[in-house]
Amino acid sequence: MTIIPLVLGLIGTNCYIVSADGSREAVIIDPAGHPDRIREALGEKTAAAVLLTHGHFDHTGALSEFAGLPIYIHRLDAPMLSDPHLSVADLVHDRKPRPEATDLVEDGTVLNIAGLEIRVIHTPGHTPGSVTYRIGDALFTGDTLFQGSYGRTDFPGGSLATEMASIRKLLTLPEDHPVYPGHGPQTTLEMERPLYE
Repeated sequence: MTIIPLVLGLIGTNCYIVSADGSREAVIIDPAGHPDRIREALGEKTAAAVLLTHGHFDHTGALSEFAGLPIYIHRLDAPMLSDPHLSVADLVHDRKPRPEATDLVEDGTVLNIAGLEIRVIHTPGHTPGSVTYRIGDALFTGDTLFQGSYGRTDFPGGSLATEMASIRKLLTLPEDHPVYPGHGPQTTLEMERPLYE
């Protein structure tokens, strides 16, 4: 599996291009902005789908540029794509329209896209519909879990108690897993476990 990280958009959001070994297709996780850089990172690969960890504006800034693709989001965050208050886009006067999601995921959903098996773990707290995508051993946590920290919970629909429960849910996964967060550097579950014991 190949993972290409990009830091994009107004506040430096992590976007990931993920492809299976030998595949000519890839998935885009959180197209935060700068669609030209996303296309450059894809290279000769074809984008097969967009996976959104949640619906905040900084994770969807380039979504309209990929509107022809399947777009996956948890059903509880789907309204954010058309509501600048819920997506907190109004805080930065971002009125760029986002396309609707084509597919809604739930906890336990398993997707098979571009030769990848993608498992959905519902990890609410930052938003009601925040999810973590598990692809192989890698966890794409969005704003649920960062290196040494976690996403804000004071935006609409956020809950600190729910966020902590979601982090504990991830930390109970067996063995170690690399964590690819929505902001900041990569980490691992082993590195984060002592912070929440």
